[in-house]
Amino acid sequence: MCGIVGYIGPKEKKEILLDGLKELEYRGYDSAGIAIIEKKKLNNFKAVGKLENLANKTKDYHSSGFGVAIGHTRWATHGKPTELNAHPHLGEKSFVVHNGIIENYQELKHKLQKSGVTFVSQTDTETIVHLFEYYQKQNMQAFEAFKKTVDELEGAYATLLISEVEPDTIFFAKNGSPMLVGFDAQDIYFASSDTPIIGKAKEVYYLEDGEYGYAKDGVIRLYNENGEKAFTKQPLSKDKASAQKDGFRFFMEKEIYEQSRVMSETMMGRVNDDSIYFEELDSEFLKDISAIKICACGTSYHSALASSYLFERLARIPCVVEIASEFRYKEPLLDKNTLFITISQSGETADTLEALKMAKRAGLKSLSICNVDNSSIVRESDKAILTRAGIEKGVASTKAFATQTMVLWMLSVYMASLKGTISQDVVKGEIDAMIHTPKALLVNDDLHTKIHRLSKRYLHGHGFFFIGRDIFFPLALEGALKLKEISYLHAEGYPAGEMKHGPIALADSHLFTVALMPRTIHYEKIKSNVEELSARDATILAISPLPFNLADDFVQTHYDSHPMLEFFEMMVITQLLALEISVRLGNDVDMPRNLAKSVTVE
Repeated sequence: MCGIVGYIGPKEKKEILLDGLKELEYRGYDSAGIAIIEKKKLNNFKAVGKLENLANKTKDYHSSGFGVAIGHTRWATHGKPTELNAHPHLGEKSFVVHNGIIENYQELKHKLQKSGVTFVSQTDTETIVHLFEYYQKQNMQAFEAFKKTVDELEGAYATLLISEVEPDTIFFAKNGSPMLVGFDAQDIYFASSDTPIIGKAKEVYYLEDGEYGYAKDGVIRLYNENGEKAFTKQPLSKDKASAQKDGFRFFMEKEIYEQSRVMSETMMGRVNDDSIYFEELDSEFLKDISAIKICACGTSYHSALASSYLFERLARIPCVVEIASEFRYKEPLLDKNTLFITISQSGETADTLEALKMAKRAGLKSLSICNVDNSSIVRESDKAILTRAGIEKGVASTKAFATQTMVLWMLSVYMASLKGTISQDVVKGEIDAMIHTPKALLVNDDLHTKIHRLSKRYLHGHGFFFIGRDIFFPLALEGALKLKEISYLHAEGYPAGEMKHGPIALADSHLFTVALMPRTIHYEKIKSNVEELSARDATILAISPLPFNLADDFVQTHYDSHPMLEFFEMMVITQLLALEISVRLGNDVDMPRNLAKSVTVE
């Protein structure tokens, strides 16, 4: 999740771009860059790392007079955080910035390379500017060439393009990734969200998917698949903090709602019609692997536990999951035919990093699943797969957990295909479920309202049990952790079949049980377990596609054709439950006490 800023007008452009990018730096800080055309001359600057590095690099540069300008702060998805991979990307006479993922960029890149185009970066974005110039050289007008380019893009994109061919124009297009246009008299601004233009623009228009056009002479010309269209501006908010949260009360709430979109980005270019593809991996890397060991902490540990069922069920490969802080001191037996996987949202988790170094010293192949490129764990690993969740500001992880679980699910199918342990029909069934996952992650108003109303009944008592079986046991662990983190109420995740081996002694009317009851896995077994608790007068909140008469509260799910669809839909419900209980208790949802986002100490 990167950040875009654009401006066309007579004001000092460098400061507008840098100020705007500062407001978007929470979206990405691997690298940043700006490009400005004034007096028909193009200037550009890039820097790796935080925005202050770009500010230092441009301290002696000042723009004056009319011009066009675009800027970008990057969260790496394709290619390492380097100046060559930083935006804006350059053609011969044009620059482009882009948020999102161009799913068919490899196909476009191959086509352009065959025509003689040389690429200098590892990014998908560079294809946009070269494709524009490819068509522009075919005697097309600049806007015609831009439209032709946009028509060929598949995936998610918000993009701005400027060119010396038309030095007074900014071309724009939006599909799947956010972008808006701000207005103040003849000045026109572009941005990924409100905050960069608050205090500069007075009115705003939020671009819709499939819209594109250009800005010139203080006017926006807007188009969609039906041709040119009219649009209505609206007043721009003046509250930057609220704007950064896109109208949500908390970043955690915003990130729960974002899960549907970021899951699509996690899958882009990886989930094809009949196969899983990872450009980061090859069959040689996984050759002779006979077992998997996964090390992680906290929420990442729960995603690892869920994946262990998938690796063994689909790929038929033994998978052991270790808590990193325990693994470091147990004198583990490590076999060189074991793939060592580490999972970390930040890539800086101290215990996980040290576990990885142990595995490296033992000669194991290592793979990291992480949200931050160029982080310590990514650099230390032989291979890395980025989750593409974007920056997560809420301390209690939501979308990072979801995307980690999706990457592991994809990896289990990928390895199963390589090993030939599942048929092509099964592969297609898994892929079909993956494609439907973003829908299962959508939050509708009725669901959120229901959870808000029932949350008032769960503010007391002597604790919570979240129970589930199979992959829903790790989800129960994660649901309990979310509640603990932000509500400060005691909660445990437990295998449903284990309750009668001790914990059922706690059951009474003041014990709250959140029962994950999927239709597709062991429904009758867990139903029996919940009935045992109900008979001891425990208060039951059942989450299931099938009505359960003994439940005190019931939240019905709808995506019940595949266990992972049920997993992700129930995940959202447990996240919202934790959120709403915490809000009712008056806690700081985004910054819970005693916790930090990245645990860099032992």
